[in-house]
Order: sequence, then C-alpha cells, then structure tokens
Amino acid sequence: MAMERKNKALIGLAAVAAAAIAVNLASCVTIPKGAKAVQPFDKQRYLGTWYEIARMDFKFERGLQNVTATYSLIDENTIRVDNKGYSIKDQKWKESIGKAKLAGQPSEGRLKVSFFGPFYAGYNVIAIDPEYRYALVAGNNLDYLWLLSRDKTMPQQVKDNYLGIARSLGYQTEKLVWTNQGN
Repeated sequence: MAMERKNKALIGLAAVAAAAIAVNLASCVTIPKGAKAVQPFDKQRYLGTWYEIARMDFKFERGLQNVTATYSLIDENTIRVDNKGYSIKDQKWKESIGKAKLAGQPSEGRLKVSFFGPFYAGYNVIAIDPEYRYALVAGNNLDYLWLLSRDKTMPQQVKDNYLGIARSLGYQTEKLVWTNQGN
C-alpha cells in the first residue's frame, strides 16, 4: 500500500515536471510585451537573403561580420534558415542551419526558429516595408532584435523609424551592434 502511494506520488511529480517543461518550452516562442507581428505577412516574399544591418549582441553571433540570413522552403510548413557570418578572429566563415515554422496565423509575421532539435525561439517580424526590402525582427524578449535589409545598407530614414519602434517597446538600442557588411 505504501509503495503504491509512493509510485502514484512519483507519477504525479513526473506529470507536474513534464507540464512545467512543456510550458517553459512553449513560453520560449513569445513576442515582447507591446510588440505586434506584421499583418498581413507574406511568407513567400520574405524568403531569400537578408543582410544583417544591426543586432543585439549574443554569443552565437559575437564577433561576426558580413552576416546574412537566407530563408528557403523545405516544405509547405517549414522554412530552412541559413545564418552565415565571417569571424575575423578565426579567419573563417561560420554557418548555422536551422528551421522555422509559423507560430501564429499564416498571415502573421510570427515564426518559431530552431537550431537545436526540438527547442524553438520566437522570431517576430514587427515591421516590414511594402516591398519587403527592410525588416525589423524581435526575438522572444528584449535581448534579441535585428534590423535586416535586402541590401548591405539601409536608408537612414528606415533605420530611424525602426529604432523608434524598438525604443518604444523598451529595447536599449544603444546596445545594438552595427554589422560590418564590407568585403
């Protein structure tokens, strides 16, 4: 009888732990408070290569220049993400291949991106111009932000607009790393 209660208690604890892990993993695919993903969003028009103009620095991109992100369809529901940048320190190109899936409605610029198996993070297009030439992308929280362009540069007016949007959400834009897109 005592062993049966102990087993039920262990099963109950395991279920609670599994639920907590599931909630935690699901919460990684979020959008910063106050941010809204663009609508309508055309996944097909977003595909292709984007140059990173600026980012909030984080360990996976630290020290990289000439950073690009190229998106292509794997199938109807999955996008291949190919991030690439040049490390001056190591004198070589670094590349990270991942996948993205829609995280919201099909017409909403909310994706979930994974570079590590079943673990996804939020990737939220919160501003984009009508021609899909410039984009402002927010991660899960205020630690992740990217300014992207189809060209190696971005007009100052677009930068100023995107920086204003980011500041209004609480981003500390003075901490942005401006990516060298030189040769």
